Amino acid sequence: MSNQQKLVQAFCDALGVSSQTVNDELQYNTIREWDSTGHMVLVSELETVFNVMLDTDDIIDMSSVAKAKTILAKYGVSL
Repeated sequence: MSNQQKLVQAFCDALGVSSQTVNDELQYNTIREWDSTGHMVLVSELETVFNVMLDTDDIIDMSSVAKAKTILAKYGVSL
């Protein structure tokens, strides 16, 4: 499974949405599932899947799928 596929699957698993929902334009609080609680579940899932520990600023800044990709790149995850 590619890192892109892992990212999409992490969003699906954490937020309980279909893979068709997950695209670069998906943003925090634009769907019911991605609220503050969903955000923390998503952070935990991304940390587990990619074996990283996101710092607080990155957790706060992760406001979209596109931004999540940028943040993960800082931790050496190529997407």
